[in-house]
Amino acid sequence: MLLDGLQLPLTTPFYPDGRINLLKLEHNVARYSKTPVAGLVALSGFGDPAMLSDDETRQILKSVAGVAAAEKVLVAGVSRDSVAGTLELAESAAKFGYDAVLVKRPSLSSGSHGKEGKELLTYFQAVADRSALPVVLYDAGHEELLPVDVVIELAGHPQVLGLVEGVGARERFEALSVGTTGVKRQVAVTAVFAAVTGRMRVRDEETANGLIAPSSLAGGGAAAAVAPARTIAKTRTKLVGFQILSGRTAGVLDGLRAGAVGAMPGFAASAPQACYEVLAAWKDGDQGLAEEKQVRLEPVAQRVEEELGVAGIRFGCDLNGYFGGMPRLPMLPLTGDERAEVEALMQGLRN
Repeated sequence: MLLDGLQLPLTTPFYPDGRINLLKLEHNVARYSKTPVAGLVALSGFGDPAMLSDDETRQILKSVAGVAAAEKVLVAGVSRDSVAGTLELAESAAKFGYDAVLVKRPSLSSGSHGKEGKELLTYFQAVADRSALPVVLYDAGHEELLPVDVVIELAGHPQVLGLVEGVGARERFEALSVGTTGVKRQVAVTAVFAAVTGRMRVRDEETANGLIAPSSLAGGGAAAAVAPARTIAKTRTKLVGFQILSGRTAGVLDGLRAGAVGAMPGFAASAPQACYEVLAAWKDGDQGLAEEKQVRLEPVAQRVEEELGVAGIRFGCDLNGYFGGMPRLPMLPLTGDERAEVEALMQGLRN
């Protein structure tokens, strides 16, 4: 699966009483699907996965997959501390039509660094060996990072596609890029070198048979003949390496310069177009414009993403027509002063 471009991490909307708000989630996904982002990530660290039960996690994964455009790569956050728990959620994500799963390090408490490294390798290798979907490693910036040597060893596993690097330090990007140089894989792409998702293939199979899947009919019912839908005109293959994504808005351009193929910054949920423009300018070879777009983002992202965190991103979503809303307790929303500050910072970043 091709992971380049902007992979947007979704927030999880809640009702004021703390219940998950699937209607607002679906509204967000439908609107994000109309933006130029390459993919959508459900339940990354910015989606409050630790605040959700397994049943709620599955409801969210199902809702996102049911609304997202077929052309958008779908990645599901399925991390649990046990291998068995992670694999169960990966199986659900596969059933709903996701393309890959996002897995972070478990909460290990070994007494020695050497033993911890072995436990990390065992955990990720066991997940990758048995996962129903390819695995993307996830280094959230506020958590302890995966050791570089562990990432390099895991990169050789055929089911491990890449890494979301949350710190954004250029030296670490370069070390990872150099260490994984030998990893080469063929992935399916469209005629314009965009990712071919599993849902695109399913849609084409249904179209070829002249049918709509019963599950896609409101209220159920038998399959019915329909007019031909848009199909993948032509597919080809592309050679890719171990795919590294920048997970920090302020580090997107540095990551691209050091070998990253795309980005998954939290602030993209608040301002997808502004974040996309950095990658678009880079892809077009316009270094000056990419730098200008990156500099424009940095003070806003520093305050909203890194200091105010998910609460700041939620309010940024509200400002731009997406639903951020209230967090689930014990997390707290922004104060009045913080809201006014974010609104002022984002004046030029409205979508």
